[in-house]
Amino acid sequence: MNLSYWEQNSYLSNIDYTIVGSGIVGLNCALQLRLRFPKANILILEKGVLPQGASTKNAGFACFGSLSEILDDLKSHSEEEVVALIQKRRSGLELLRHNLSDSAMDYKQYGGYELFNQKDAEGFHHCMSQMGKVNSLLKPYFKADVFEVKDNPFHFKNIQNQLSFTPFEGQIDTGKMMRSLTDLVLRKGVLILNSVAVESFEDLKNKVHIKTNHFEFNSNRMLICTNGFATKLIDVEVKPARAQVLITKPIKNLKIKGTFHLDEGYYYFRNIDNRILLGGGRNLDFKTEETTEMGETELIQNKLKSLLESTILPQTPFEIDYSWSGIMGVGSTKSPIVKQLSSQVFCGVRLGGMGIAIGSHVGKEIADLVN
Repeated sequence: MNLSYWEQNSYLSNIDYTIVGSGIVGLNCALQLRLRFPKANILILEKGVLPQGASTKNAGFACFGSLSEILDDLKSHSEEEVVALIQKRRSGLELLRHNLSDSAMDYKQYGGYELFNQKDAEGFHHCMSQMGKVNSLLKPYFKADVFEVKDNPFHFKNIQNQLSFTPFEGQIDTGKMMRSLTDLVLRKGVLILNSVAVESFEDLKNKVHIKTNHFEFNSNRMLICTNGFATKLIDVEVKPARAQVLITKPIKNLKIKGTFHLDEGYYYFRNIDNRILLGGGRNLDFKTEETTEMGETELIQNKLKSLLESTILPQTPFEIDYSWSGIMGVGSTKSPIVKQLSSQVFCGVRLGGMGIAIGSHVGKEIADLVN
């Protein structure tokens, strides 16, 4: 692309901070940079027409981890690490709500439930027996018991009669959230260029030379916020993880309200606009779902439909309206990677499937690293 004098001067000159990725992390990074540096020229580059990855494609769970997920994390993380991670998720949610307001993203705190498979009595009893331990661990932060036992009020089938419930979990309208967050960033004078993919960069010590699919330019600092796509640009321990989702057509007199987890969080569903949104299933084929390619597979889509029929809506006729997928970033640990990579380059990636919760915190954290 041959840039005009006007384009070069107005869009790509004297850039102080270039953020790669316009998802939750990138936009929150821009907000924090603007707060710290009111007169800085801040540019966001987004490879998609809309944000790629998972920011506009997630299920809209404002959650911090189900009981079984937390217990599973405690197998590979210390208690201090698990508590710190949950605190970051809660802090991120609070920051998101503060920046946007609940009405701007249609935040509803109906609470979160965890279902346990009828055939997994051992897993069910283990979680229930450890509930007190987890509550004791989290009570100093939440100032109340986080989890409690509830009977099945929704007539779900093929599950244990009792559920784990937390009143602290909520849900949002992902589209409204991202529109509101983008509008806020634009009002702060941040420039966003879409359909611009960063192909390579070079840290020249006093500036970063950035090559995109359309043009090349220099920026004083570069902040990479591409989560599951991070390894396309930098050498970090992040694996892409595709999450497939489907949504039903509106269901008359739908009584289900809340966010719901099943099978250690590998399946999740919720109500939205009198519909059921259901996602997950990558545990059926981890290797295939370790991809940056959008798409759906027959294996997982059939499993999701089967769950609707057998467990979630066993006596309710439904039709699938449409389906989609998003790309998360995961690794051997649930902790995000937020660090300085070189003198002028920084990154905030690997959100572990908790982007809504932790994304705002990571965006602020990476912005606070720079000067």
